[in-house]
Amino acid sequence: MSNILWILSGSIACYKACEALSQLAQRGHRLRVVATEAALKFVGTATLEGLTREAVATDLFAPGDALAHIDLARQADLTIVCPATANTLNRLAAGIADDLAGALLLAHDWRKPLLIAPAMNPAMWSHPATVASVAKLQGWGARFVAVGEGRTACGEVGEGRLAEPEAIVAAVEAALARPARRWRVLVTSGGTVEPIDAVRVIANTSTGETGALIADHFARSGHEVVLLRARNAHRAPGVAREESFATFDDLDTSLRRLLAGQRFDLVIHAAAVSDFSIQSIEVNGTVHASNGAKLPSGVAPVLRLRTNPKLLGRLREYSAEPGLRVVAFKLTSGAGDEEVRAAVEPLFAGGAADFVVHNDLAARQEDGTFPAEIWRADGTIAARCAERGQIGPALEELLLPLLETQNSKH
Repeated sequence: MSNILWILSGSIACYKACEALSQLAQRGHRLRVVATEAALKFVGTATLEGLTREAVATDLFAPGDALAHIDLARQADLTIVCPATANTLNRLAAGIADDLAGALLLAHDWRKPLLIAPAMNPAMWSHPATVASVAKLQGWGARFVAVGEGRTACGEVGEGRLAEPEAIVAAVEAALARPARRWRVLVTSGGTVEPIDAVRVIANTSTGETGALIADHFARSGHEVVLLRARNAHRAPGVAREESFATFDDLDTSLRRLLAGQRFDLVIHAAAVSDFSIQSIEVNGTVHASNGAKLPSGVAPVLRLRTNPKLLGRLREYSAEPGLRVVAFKLTSGAGDEEVRAAVEPLFAGGAADFVVHNDLAARQEDGTFPAEIWRADGTIAARCAERGQIGPALEELLLPLLETQNSKH
């Protein structure tokens, strides 16, 4: 049973936080809630005590609790701020400790996880002060539960909604997981899009579901995961850090920045990357820019494509970690055994990949079940997965001896 310190700040999203509290309590976790004065405008202490069976702490100067801000912080296995308003985020980043919540976070033991689940108006979420505060808190080691996108309580639409309770619960339990060694894992997922004009694109139909499932598995196993996904791809509930891309160039730039800036142990490159980008567009003899205005309807344009380089071969080149391990993916369609081998083997050339996950479109079932096999560099199959939810666990088992051996050399 884990001890969770839950800091509740003043947002209408407190009702979602109560559902997450309830789910965690049912899973056997011990929860202690600290509520700000503003939070109690949205939810009462009776509700919080009923959900957690623990007294709610609210006052920095409560009689007999002068050291509560130290004791509560030390007793917790994990601290979460949920919902975290814009005001709360900016106060935390400034180190302001004029109430119990602020004092607790100033006294936080950074050897333990600090999780933050923001909830606010989209304009507040994108405000430079909030963006800077999030970056500062991440730099200190705080992990963020990705905000949702859609209609907010004020009626505006955009990013800033509190994550759904199931995602919050998943993020908490992922942060509490304690593997023998926590790996730093970068997962790419979803398909790139290449603009033809202002509204038309060449796109890949990948949903990013496989990559999201793998990222979620590694996060729930306690590893530090970054999911780099296409903008319309599936999200991973247990992953605290996500970034997005659109085009090949976007993905290439993000990979270069992330791999050079952080020593990742592992890249699982599941993104469906376009082999081509638009070089030029010609309509009735006139050349147009691919990102320009909408082309006229009714006239078929002539598209000239350029071949994109393979990102797989660049990953180790970009990486600040010389022992980086890489998992590649290969999709075929109706291929026979020899065709599959011929498609998979080149991905190992030059040591570009340690394992290759292969699946074939013809094997995909109507219910979405999509079997896969994991290949070794010697041309043998290391594991067969009946459905994509098994890929993450299989990869973790296969990579364990490689990464542990690598770690022993450092």
